[in-house]
Amino acid sequence: MVAVFAGDHGVVAEGVTPWPQEVTAQMVANFLAGGAAVNVLAREVGAAVVVCDVGVATDIPGLAAGPTGEAPSPGAAGRGGFVAAKVRPGTGNLAAEPAMTEAEAAAALDVGAWLAADLVDKGADLLVTGDMGIGNTTPSAALVAALTGRPASEVTGRGTGVDDETLARKTAVVERGLERARRAGGAAPGELPPQRLLAEVGGLEIAALAGYVVGGAAAGVPVVVDGVIALAAALVARAACPDCAGYLVAGHRSTEPGASVALEALGLAPLLDLGLRLGEGTGACLALPLVRVAARVLREMASFDDAGVATLEG
Repeated sequence: MVAVFAGDHGVVAEGVTPWPQEVTAQMVANFLAGGAAVNVLAREVGAAVVVCDVGVATDIPGLAAGPTGEAPSPGAAGRGGFVAAKVRPGTGNLAAEPAMTEAEAAAALDVGAWLAADLVDKGADLLVTGDMGIGNTTPSAALVAALTGRPASEVTGRGTGVDDETLARKTAVVERGLERARRAGGAAPGELPPQRLLAEVGGLEIAALAGYVVGGAAAGVPVVVDGVIALAAALVARAACPDCAGYLVAGHRSTEPGASVALEALGLAPLLDLGLRLGEGTGACLALPLVRVAARVLREMASFDDAGVATLEG
């Protein structure tokens, strides 16, 4: 089951991406229509897609505006492939203010954990991370920098292919956000509790993804992580619940530099390295056949002893 968590980011006001914020809602509508890349790949590998609005700032085409700040109702996951669980309509500008309150970060974490549990209850035996949010590689870079101790310049990438000038501005924005979080928290950002760090420089969909990882691990179900956004969430999840790292499978290596840094920090070897940068859960979907084959080999392949094959002695 692929869960695509969607949210917007106030940091787009800093010019970190050329894309308007409205694209997030438009892409959610595309997911629900089955026309996005993740839909195509999920169909090919036999996975279902559910889309969760945890923080989209604008109205989603074709959907009535739902309530904000209310938890999803039990059993809601999967109705038409959409879950309305908006904590707030987008985050604040992390370079100038906290992205959200700690209560909102906790609510977004709970959405992800709830959805993981709900999907497992409905029969999912493998969870796949997906994301959508214009500007979300910026908070992801901030989280990776904070949780690995690496400078912003080493973990901030081009996202949707920005030019050199925008990349330099984006890197400076990440640095400003981390410095603001350090002053606000009275400690290095990486030393802040995970929930507080999310509140300072995170994203609503990133928080939900972190909760999704923890929820999958709590249910004993492997979680295939996608690109840099999912990996930033995985770092947060590990900081909050170290044991969840044992349930992670790295679907692929994103071209974003923060992805390689996060993979190294998590001790994960990616199954694929195809130069992907799209997100949505596409790289993780492409890795699903390998995960399934590996599980089938472990379950069905006979050992030498089982097959009566002679072995070398001494």
